[in-house]
Amino acid sequence: MLLKDKIAVVTGGTRGIGYAIVKAYLENGATVVLCGSKPETAQKAVDQLKTENPNWKVEGIAPNLTDYDSVKAAFDAVEKKYGRIDILVNNAGVSDSAKIGSYTPEMFQKTMDLNVNAVFNCTRAVVDGMKERHRGVILNTSSMVSKYGQPGGVAYPTSKFAVNGMTLSLARELAPDGIRVNAVAPGITKTDMVAALPESMIAPLIAQIPLGRIGEPEDIANAFVFLGSDMAGYISGQVLGVDGLARC
Repeated sequence: MLLKDKIAVVTGGTRGIGYAIVKAYLENGATVVLCGSKPETAQKAVDQLKTENPNWKVEGIAPNLTDYDSVKAAFDAVEKKYGRIDILVNNAGVSDSAKIGSYTPEMFQKTMDLNVNAVFNCTRAVVDGMKERHRGVILNTSSMVSKYGQPGGVAYPTSKFAVNGMTLSLARELAPDGIRVNAVAPGITKTDMVAALPESMIAPLIAQIPLGRIGEPEDIANAFVFLGSDMAGYISGQVLGVDGLARC
């Protein structure tokens, strides 16, 4: 168990990659507090996980990640209950595919608020406690499009490029405090959205991937387990691509 007795907070942990991260952390011995957009969706995820293993230590919360005070209050409550937060996984995010001609400033800002500002809010809320203990791990979800762009939805790759910059900068700043900061950049992954696509759309996507398949959420979760563990104790400031060698 690579994460035995670790206390982890995972945002966007109710479905897709986030849910897979939560499950992988629990399988590896962590206690996990997952964040959902609503209390009921967070509790639904917790209930589902408990049906798989009643002994897993998991609970759900639903702070407004774009509001620092809401995040700070929720994370302070976690620290009060468990004594610390060892690992923060900033996974919550939103994407879209709108073309620039139909983009509104409000649409752009909504993506930046959740994909960038929320990462800052959550990180700021845990960093003081990690500094006091001279130990901690912060992991961010980036994307392969942060390196290669995408033909539409410009706010999404822009936001993930910002996440990369935040990751690298905070890794340098926080290393003397014993805090490691890394990111994982998934490629095309079989989330609910991708799984619902017709075969005629899936086949061209697979053709771009030298390993010959779309990634599973578990593929991405495994990277988060490794980077959160002591096995990655000398790794910081990295954006780890988990994309089957896809480069377009």
